[in-house]
Amino acid sequence: MEAEIPRRSAAASPQNSLQTLVSDSLTVFWGDWLDLRVRIPQVAASGLVSPLIYILAFGLGLGSSLDRISEPTAGDSYLEFILPGMVALSSMVISFGGTTFSICGDRLFTKTFEEMLLYPVHPLALHLGKMLAGVVRGMMTAASVIVVAVLFTGKLWSFINPLFLGLLVLNCAVFAGLGVIVGLNVKSLESVGLFNNFLIVPMSFLGATFFDPATLPLALKGIVYLLPLTYATVGLRAAAYQPLSQFPWYSFPILLAIAIVLSFIGAYQFSHQQD
Repeated sequence: MEAEIPRRSAAASPQNSLQTLVSDSLTVFWGDWLDLRVRIPQVAASGLVSPLIYILAFGLGLGSSLDRISEPTAGDSYLEFILPGMVALSSMVISFGGTTFSICGDRLFTKTFEEMLLYPVHPLALHLGKMLAGVVRGMMTAASVIVVAVLFTGKLWSFINPLFLGLLVLNCAVFAGLGVIVGLNVKSLESVGLFNNFLIVPMSFLGATFFDPATLPLALKGIVYLLPLTYATVGLRAAAYQPLSQFPWYSFPILLAIAIVLSFIGAYQFSHQQD
């Protein structure tokens, strides 16, 4: 007698598929977390150096001069104005860089990436698991910058309210997703440096971290608003200092849409990856 193979009912299939996708994503994430948890202080501090330099140089140095001649559009001083941007910047750098180098290390050096491609899971789960690890990296570093911001301003609720944290998670998801795609495609660590120099570094300065994009000429404003970091920075700044009536609610759907598009691109890349 042939063994009877259990079949899923058609009605329960969508729910079971979603549960399986979530479970598989968390399984992939757990593999990265086991390595990440022993390096929490290193990860939390790794993205803190650049924001601290910017805070000291621009916020305290240049900012003290700017405060005497103009009033910032958000916050009580230029230092307060740039602090949400520093949170967005640090989370971007670590979410992208940590994810990219993690995948590159598995692909190009330890040669363990091929084993992950053999997991009996959906390619989207592979992307989401790696992306979640990048989100955790970014949130760890962002937490360090938030501590610095609270120490400078004394405004705890400004940096831990739900709107601020929700946008921060979405920002990490966007750049962790981008890091997954770059990590799957680069052929060497030198190539990662090119992406960092021509994508991440320019975005650090053009993503509204040091200025209000509303004050730019129309042509430059169009360029700045093509960058996902701009929506994160503008939204975080509004969530920290401005009333709900002035909050740019469009930031949430735009960042979410970018994260979803990157997820499907990453899933496609995983399904066709050959190493």
